[in-house]
Order: sequence, then structure tokens, then C-alpha cells
Amino acid sequence: MTSRISPKLAILLALIATFFTACGAAPTKVTTTIEFADAANAPYENVLVIFLAESFDSRRYLETEIVKSLAENGTKAVRSTSMMDSRTPIERKTFVDMVDKINADAVLVTQIASLQSTGEVVNMNPQATYNFRPTYYYNVWSVDLQEYTEPQAIDFEHKLSLATQLFSVQAEDVVWAIEANSDIIEAFDDGRDYSIYVKEAKAIVNSLARGGLISK
Repeated sequence: MTSRISPKLAILLALIATFFTACGAAPTKVTTTIEFADAANAPYENVLVIFLAESFDSRRYLETEIVKSLAENGTKAVRSTSMMDSRTPIERKTFVDMVDKINADAVLVTQIASLQSTGEVVNMNPQATYNFRPTYYYNVWSVDLQEYTEPQAIDFEHKLSLATQLFSVQAEDVVWAIEANSDIIEAFDDGRDYSIYVKEAKAIVNSLARGGLISK
């Protein structure tokens, strides 16, 4: 027996797929929490980029994309993870030494302000194998069906909030800060989406450029 999808159902499924694709690629919403002060010796030309997170790989990924985006705007930047490994203590002295080493005039620090995740159980499609054999009767066939059903999987929706602060080395204080909020759809069969790092980095750097803190 062959099942067929009606045209109306096919259109509905296409619309649903488009909706979830759009959700996964929804723009990051950025809110300025500390306005830039004109006296804070900007624009900055040599920035140390730091992402404070539990996973060293996540830190390296986001820092790499921020440095790339800053370079596209003509600003020199160095990621902290290029001067440390997962065993290096995450403490003030570590980063102060980095500032001195590269002679940075600003430090960009990003950390996770909040992360809320919800999951939805998804039923998997069964995989079926049919074996047909003729019988002694006219137009009658013997059919063997083998069906394999995978365990249920989970789709996740994440609400991620990143807090970013810019420190002036000269002023030794925070001169600007934002909060970036994103909704991320993670389907069980799509794997991890690296593009979220690119999107978050561009949102941060675009906000820096609009505020006049880096060269455009």
C-alpha cells in the first residue's frame, strides 16, 4: 500500500518548514545597557577579545568570529584563547598579562547572561523492508515485512542572552555594554549549528561600529 500526501498537506508542511527555518535564523536583538562616553579615547585600534564560558571550544569559536568581524571593520584584535589553553587559570592576572603582551587599548568581554532550553520529544519514522515471493496461486504474493523504529529524539529551543562589556585600558573601566538575545532552534537531525557564533559575533561588532567605538 502506497500513502500519498494531499497537495494541501504538502503546502502546509512546506510552510511549517519555512517557519522553523526562519526561527533558527532570526536576527539577534541587541539592547545597549551602558551608553558609550565620548571621553573614553575611542575609536579603539587594538582589542583583546575574551569570551567567558565553560567550554573552551565555545570560547575559541566565538572569539575567532569576533576577531574576524573586527578585522573586516579595519580593527586589529587578538583572541584570548590564542594565548592560553583549557588549563590556563581564568583570572584577572591572566588577562592583564595578555593586555600587556599585545599592548591592547581595549578589552571586549562577553559572557552568558542566561540560557533557557526547552525540549520536545519527536517520534522517528520507521524504516521498513519488504520481501515479495510468488505463491502457487494466481496473482497472490507472500510478503515479509521487517520494520525498524529508532528511539524517540528531542528537538530543542534555546533562548540565549549574551552580555558584552568593553573596557578601556586607559580609563581602567567599562565604557560600553550591550545585551544580545537570540532564539535558537536545534533539530535533532541537524547537528550543532556553527552559524550562531557568526551571527552573535556580527551583532556585537556591528553594535561597536554603530557606536563609534571602532573604525568603520
